[in-house]
Amino acid sequence: MMKWNEPYRQHLPSSAALRSFLAAARLGSFSLAGDSVGLTQSAVSRQISQLEAQLGVALFVRTGRRVELSGEGRAYAEAIGPALEQIARAGARLAQRRGDNELTIATLPSFGMRWLAPRLPRLSVRHPELVINVASRTWPFTSGAQGLDDGPRDFDAAFDFGRPPWGGMQHALLFREEAVVVCSPHWLAANPLREPADLVGKPLLFQSSRRQAWDAWFAANGVALAAPCTGPSIEHFLMLAQAAAAGAGLALIPSFLIAPELSAGTLVAPLDRPFSTDQAYYLVWPQGGEAGSALSRFIAWAKNEASRTE
Repeated sequence: MMKWNEPYRQHLPSSAALRSFLAAARLGSFSLAGDSVGLTQSAVSRQISQLEAQLGVALFVRTGRRVELSGEGRAYAEAIGPALEQIARAGARLAQRRGDNELTIATLPSFGMRWLAPRLPRLSVRHPELVINVASRTWPFTSGAQGLDDGPRDFDAAFDFGRPPWGGMQHALLFREEAVVVCSPHWLAANPLREPADLVGKPLLFQSSRRQAWDAWFAANGVALAAPCTGPSIEHFLMLAQAAAAGAGLALIPSFLIAPELSAGTLVAPLDRPFSTDQAYYLVWPQGGEAGSALSRFIAWAKNEASRTE
């Protein structure tokens, strides 16, 4: 059995830190690196700062919004790049040895919890031979952040939100969403709302990947704003729902994700102004990937389930 070399363990950073570092080294920007690896700019900056603290060296020279590798950073990138590529290839080789009926499906967290997970028992009844591994990823996959076509294939398919086309990918439209304005009943009692303009100046909560949603909602409802909407952001819709239910303010959330909260009355929709865009939920998979029998069965099942979604 291979023995782990204990003295080197303290120098082994997390995979997230290494991916952030290599992306920033390649692109010369923490913002672009965030787009590449599916993190926010601040998250990439935090990962790299932790890596620098762990290694005890400055890996970048920061100049405004641009970053440039230091001498130590360049040497480190040249050393670890081939090693990470070798690890990724080893993982890809192991993945290819899975059973013919085993799939790894990626999903956005709230979608996975409220739409996919409750339907998995029906999948087991319809296709008991399928083994489905579900992986949660925070950011949209096909935006180029961490897509199915970016490096070694991590997933056989992904549930995503956006709009086609996506290069090198095939997709099936599942359904569109209607977002509704929600808040806690106690907050509403203290802040009566009668029309869209009443929301101006009220505390607004944002979902991290949809920072423009409130501006679009006001525009769709004929409310002219003096400045773009601002407020705290939360990555997961269900965490956003909890914040709203606790009285933190107003949130704009797809109604299908919060049906239990609306039924229980922990969240209320003060205005009958549902909001939709041209974006929708899709199942996305690599070009030609549906030829495999397991994936084609899963795609057909997902499309059938989507047709039953209100």
